[in-house]
Amino acid sequence: MTKELVITALKRAMVTQPPAKGLIHHSDRGSQYASNDYQELLRENGIITSMSRKGNCYDNDCIESFHGIMKREQIFHENYKTRNQAKRSIFEYIVSFYNYKRIHSTNEYMSRIVYEKKYYKRLINTAV
Repeated sequence: MTKELVITALKRAMVTQPPAKGLIHHSDRGSQYASNDYQELLRENGIITSMSRKGNCYDNDCIESFHGIMKREQIFHENYKTRNQAKRSIFEYIVSFYNYKRIHSTNEYMSRIVYEKKYYKRLINTAV
């Protein structure tokens, strides 16, 4: 994984869903996330950096869990012939299934999208 790859991913994510000021970006201590260019991009967009403690995989257990689920539910069931085929398959899994259809116990057994919409609706209603 290169610095350029994570910068591209962050920029794409910010186009899809622009970050609110004060958003916390949590990562491990990988050199790509600690790079000056990546950190500057975070600062320019009002994003606060949070990094896991050195050698402590439990600080990142949320993303580690997601990777495990994605491997068990999608990747290990496929035999990808090309990198592009793998990228398309994983993208479709995340966008079409994981975010929209897969329910999560921590989200009151709702999909991520349904839970997020409920959350923002509640914020709007309490602000009025």
